[in-house]
Amino acid sequence: MIIWLNGAFGAGKSTAARELLDLLPGSTLYDPELVGAGLRTMLSKERLAEVDDVQDLPSWRRLVVDTAAALLSEMPGPLIAPMTLLHQEHRDEIFGGLAARRITVQHFLLHVEETFLRARIDQRAAVEGDAVRTRCLADLPRYDAALPWLTDDAHTVEASRLTPRQTAEALAEASRSGAGTCQIVQTPAPRAETLAAGVLLFDDRDRVLLVDPTYKPGWEFPGGVVEAGEPPARAAVREVAEELGLRLPHEPSLLIVDWEPPHPPRYGGLRLLFDGGRLGPDLLDQVLLPGAELRGWRFAAEDEAEHLLSPGRYARLRWALRARALGRPLNLEAGVPVGA
Repeated sequence: MIIWLNGAFGAGKSTAARELLDLLPGSTLYDPELVGAGLRTMLSKERLAEVDDVQDLPSWRRLVVDTAAALLSEMPGPLIAPMTLLHQEHRDEIFGGLAARRITVQHFLLHVEETFLRARIDQRAAVEGDAVRTRCLADLPRYDAALPWLTDDAHTVEASRLTPRQTAEALAEASRSGAGTCQIVQTPAPRAETLAAGVLLFDDRDRVLLVDPTYKPGWEFPGGVVEAGEPPARAAVREVAEELGLRLPHEPSLLIVDWEPPHPPRYGGLRLLFDGGRLGPDLLDQVLLPGAELRGWRFAAEDEAEHLLSPGRYARLRWALRARALGRPLNLEAGVPVGA
């Protein structure tokens, strides 16, 4: 298990984590910042210059998960991770990766009122220098912007007037009660190429339905991996039922087949998109999301979808819409029609 301590820079996560070690027998301090320090040492200056923060590196997010799994193979846990996460997509990728490895996450937010937070930042800067003050204060607007999803996702401990020991005692009590436990249920990461089936569902304006997973970044189409021995079209129907609570009246027609090449750490495989047709108001009223897997859904026009989907998924959507207009399926490789 991992106890993830989130909050603004200067909220006292690290000091509370060290106090928490005394209160939870067998616990170990796991600082993902050390993963970032290693990457800063090994990566080229040119690559580091391409990102604003080490957390923006996909390698950092993968290594945070892999390192946690490696540590828990050596010791009983829990791991106590004091680390600020202000991008919800980063949270989704890391916590989803941990869930795929069957590692439970308890997510806690140490919230400190801004007046107290600024005073703590000044105290820290007096010891560590003005650069710390500049960095911490610059991140306050990002923290304020993230508060709506943070307070919804994490168990909040109001730490403004608490000492580090009192904060740790509140965290220990909350952890023992199971507070902040993330409910993500995720299948293990693939170990070979996969076959996946997605479904495009439309409204009366021909906008496509997209869903927002809790276990990985970005939006996507309803769908998932085809199980062994399962017909792909039937898998698409099953996934729509599991994810949206909708029973499609018939198996959908194929729009595209796309071969996704391997791109470490992903293995790639075949990606199919089917046409699920238009959803009337009666079906839309029946949409019921599994909260542990999907946090929301929406219809999006093609230009809106470009800003919500990954480049690979958006390329599939574009060609799937073309195939729908043509009335025949298209064969793609890496998002490009074969022979184009």
